[in-house]
Amino acid sequence: GLYHLLYYFYDEATERIDVNILVNLVSKISGDNEGYNASLNIQATRPVFNSSYTTPMVSYVDRDISFHFSQFTQLQFDDNRVSGANAMEANITAILAFYTYIILGLDYDSFSPNGGNNYFKKAQNVVNNAPEQGKDIVGWKAVDGTHNRYWLADQLLSPRFQGFHTLWYTMHREALDYMYLKPVESRQKILNGVTALNQISRDNPGAFLLQFFFNAKSDELSRILNQAPKEERGKYITMLSQMDVANAGKYSTLK
Repeated sequence: GLYHLLYYFYDEATERIDVNILVNLVSKISGDNEGYNASLNIQATRPVFNSSYTTPMVSYVDRDISFHFSQFTQLQFDDNRVSGANAMEANITAILAFYTYIILGLDYDSFSPNGGNNYFKKAQNVVNNAPEQGKDIVGWKAVDGTHNRYWLADQLLSPRFQGFHTLWYTMHREALDYMYLKPVESRQKILNGVTALNQISRDNPGAFLLQFFFNAKSDELSRILNQAPKEERGKYITMLSQMDVANAGKYSTLK
């Protein structure tokens, strides 16, 4: 059930994953007493070794949320039967399950190379079996746009983005976790990752996965770059500004 799925976040035997999920109700669905349109704000962080710092893993707002809910109704989820008799009720559990798997995958990916692959496959399984009925259910298909759950799962599993997983692991396990011991070397590993990410961006222009990454990491990258000597910042500022246009002003202040 959904309870057991979410329990992964709070396994007493392992490091807890710090997650906040905020459902913001936007409107009632016309003619539907139990139907809502909403947005989902998802925040997840990971502790950095030997420090009090937590690094952001996910910071994303999904605005394609529509669902049915009545008070005291128990939410149920089954990996093998994502769609339920009531598609709008099944939609909210499918969405929560999807982001649960994405967060778990990214967390495992940050501790071992490609460690999150099985969770990304589970997320894609949710996409493949997501509720389909109803004009208000969107975000699960390629035709629903270029920045949605379909493309996030697809790109996390695509060989074209293998370099992203290498960067993700290096940034967290080999750089941030060693920042206390080797700050200069760790910072340089992260900046080298910016160069690698720039090549991924050139090969896959407009990729949603990169936007998803920068939503979480732009502030952190800015702080790390600000610690580098000024004469070394220029090329990284240019690359980041080209890849992450929404935050270009943030990077340009580092000049």
